[in-house]
Amino acid sequence: MGEKELEQDRKEKPKKMEGKVECEIRVRYAETDQMGVAYYSNYLVWFEVGRSEFCRRKGFSYAELETLGFRLVVTEAHCRYRNSARYDEVITLQTRLKGINKRMITFGYQILRNGHGREEMIAEGETKHLCIDSQGKPKSLPERFIALLTG
Repeated sequence: MGEKELEQDRKEKPKKMEGKVECEIRVRYAETDQMGVAYYSNYLVWFEVGRSEFCRRKGFSYAELETLGFRLVVTEAHCRYRNSARYDEVITLQTRLKGINKRMITFGYQILRNGHGREEMIAEGETKHLCIDSQGKPKSLPERFIALLTG
């Protein structure tokens, strides 16, 4: 991708996410490099924050699922970086359910900066999760949790 295309990509307006849950995160000093830019792996940690908050606002916690003997393991993670988050900046993390079946869940994420009267995309991505039992064998998600996630 050339410099011109990269610049155009950065200016692209974020697409609206349907059924999203938003939370704000302040970029901590420990999450940045010497230049005050958030280190790339932290975006995946922020995705986890969004996932947990999404579940909480849908009516359950991940810990509750674990007490019933279920785990959601990450099978895929993607992140496309468009801009940099910086130290002490407040960013908005949007999380939504992209897909679900009996054993798999896919979450979508957008990390945004609000400034100068507009939203700017910092990063976007998705994670896919497989439901397993405590022995590591694939299991169907309890119907109650599917109903909460999709409701």
